[in-house]
Amino acid sequence: MTVTTPVFEWQLKYLREHGYTVVPLGDVVKFVKGQGHLPPRAVAITADDGHRTVFTVMRPLVERERIPVTLFIYPSAISNASYAMTWEQLEALKATGLFSIQSHSYWHPNFHTEKKRLAADAYRKLVETQLTRARQVLERKLGSSAEMLAWPFGIYDDELIDVAAKAGYVAAFTIDRRNVSANDNVMALPRYLMTDHDKGRAFAMILSGGDTEAAAARMRRSYQK
Repeated sequence: MTVTTPVFEWQLKYLREHGYTVVPLGDVVKFVKGQGHLPPRAVAITADDGHRTVFTVMRPLVERERIPVTLFIYPSAISNASYAMTWEQLEALKATGLFSIQSHSYWHPNFHTEKKRLAADAYRKLVETQLTRARQVLERKLGSSAEMLAWPFGIYDDELIDVAAKAGYVAAFTIDRRNVSANDNVMALPRYLMTDHDKGRAFAMILSGGDTEAAAARMRRSYQK
């Protein structure tokens, strides 16, 4: 959700000192599909939305640690919103070879709200446009494949998964707060929504898969308000 620089630095140090390997998110997808293996204590790092601090603050730490990171971007904000990166900054991140830039829909709609507001056909069209246009713009602007999706607000269901698969996505990610397993649906892979509370024992519990369902429910309610 929001992690301050000192906490993120502490988390990276903890991973390094405790034998964790930060792997590309695509390797996790291959593992779930039965197409590859992960090292012991594998961790993947993602950041959503495209905030400018990814370029100004996160990038130097990622380059120092030489770790892969996946960014989930909604293109409508890029070079438009005051908080967001520019296309030139995303190009620079891509050029490091450490950042993979993937889709977070086109303008980050709340699909729960839109489904209530729109007729069924109009809603389906909105979803198709959001998922397809995001891929098209990212691939045209950056010249690389955008085949992974982070569900906006962590909202997903069977209909959304069907549209995403037809739009060409090979994997999609939720904010269901638990570790990935080989039996997970590749179009609804869980992630942890990190905050400044996720350090010390709390961070160790996440890495071990011991985070509680109560914490997961609390986080989902906070993010989906």
